[in-house]
Amino acid sequence: MEILINKKTETILQSEIGWLEEVIETALALYFNNDCQYTSVKELTPLEVSEDDQSGYAQILRKYKLTFEERLILIMAFIRHLKPQSLDLFLTKNKSTDVEFSEFGGVKDEKKQGFVPTLETVCFLLGGADNIQIRLEFMKGIYENNTLYEEGILNAKKSPVELNEPLRLSEEFIGIIITSKKYKPKYNTSFPAEEITTKMDWDDLVLETGIKNQLLEVKQWLQHSDLILNQWKLDKTLKAGYRVLFYGPPGTGKTLAATLLGKSMQKPVFRIDLSMVVSKYIGETEKNLGRLFDIASSKEWILFFDEADALFSKRTDGSSSNDRHANQEVAYLLQRIENFDGLVVLATNLQTNIDEAFLRRFQNTINFSKPKYKERKLLWENMVSSIFEVEEGQQVLDTIAKDYELSGGEMINVLRYCAIKAANKGEKKISFTNIMTGIKREYQKSNKTFN
Repeated sequence: MEILINKKTETILQSEIGWLEEVIETALALYFNNDCQYTSVKELTPLEVSEDDQSGYAQILRKYKLTFEERLILIMAFIRHLKPQSLDLFLTKNKSTDVEFSEFGGVKDEKKQGFVPTLETVCFLLGGADNIQIRLEFMKGIYENNTLYEEGILNAKKSPVELNEPLRLSEEFIGIIITSKKYKPKYNTSFPAEEITTKMDWDDLVLETGIKNQLLEVKQWLQHSDLILNQWKLDKTLKAGYRVLFYGPPGTGKTLAATLLGKSMQKPVFRIDLSMVVSKYIGETEKNLGRLFDIASSKEWILFFDEADALFSKRTDGSSSNDRHANQEVAYLLQRIENFDGLVVLATNLQTNIDEAFLRRFQNTINFSKPKYKERKLLWENMVSSIFEVEEGQQVLDTIAKDYELSGGEMINVLRYCAIKAANKGEKKISFTNIMTGIKREYQKSNKTFN
């Protein structure tokens, strides 16, 4: 299948390059009054994309229903990555002035030789070098409603976009065209987040019934939001995004729950590195968050803010400049998180640490309490019985579940300790003594009395 998609990608891009080269030759012929069978480049029709073409380029053309002009801009932006020599005709100098033709647009690339097209270049191809009406229509289309910039397919340094803007495809869409896969950013300063995954499935999540039912509500929103908002037209009343707070002691399953929400809905979950977001410099935190939300917008990603107190903590009543700045940060966060169209999960150990202004805007707050006896027993059985033989018999797990209140995370640490001891003996067998030693270690970490 992958080989087939790669072949389709090659086929459609070769066709687009051939179409662009013909457009360039025709535009130059018309401009210099050379012999030409066409009166406008719009007579040159690009390849019609078939529904069964799953290449990334074809998906973009179908999804965004690009106009003739937008499709021309798109391939002009990508041609430098594929066949830059196709643009060499624009390097021709005016014999009368011995300088390049300013009407061709373009800018110099300081890193390498060659022609870097701009929107002015596309305007020239459409016949807008001398035709004021064509030029104004093109500028109006760019200024008012251009899908390529609105959807982030092209990046622009200036807003509103001007004709001298170089054509730069975004990293996201270069990746989509090359790989034919959904874009997932790598960890960087613009998007300080890593995708979190798990080998576990939804049925492996052991939580009290009430907690799991609340999680199921979030999952059902992800399943049915398109029906609710678009088909039932509730988008007039309800916003597209969903915000949920997970709170409770460490090791109670907050991160796992967020990860499994994404896995069950085939949506990537990104854990935000708050150390890269929060800055002591005025305005930097807002700028970092702005970039992050801009990249994640309209991607159907789940953003997971672990230890969210660092960003979403209570505002102060102080009058110092630092207090005012901190409150401005919170206000900015409220705005961005409310306008985000995906799922945002905040996790904290204490609900009371979170600013009430955020709490009012959460659709759901879920308390991840430590597991009760029933859940502890099931967790021990899932983690131990399915893999190890217990020397004293599996029934000891029931006793341990009754007597020792541990979180799921603490149990995992005990399991790791026992697995090391079992591996050292070279057999998949653990002892009650080793389990108790592991539990004692966990109690000591939390300064709890071990009996």
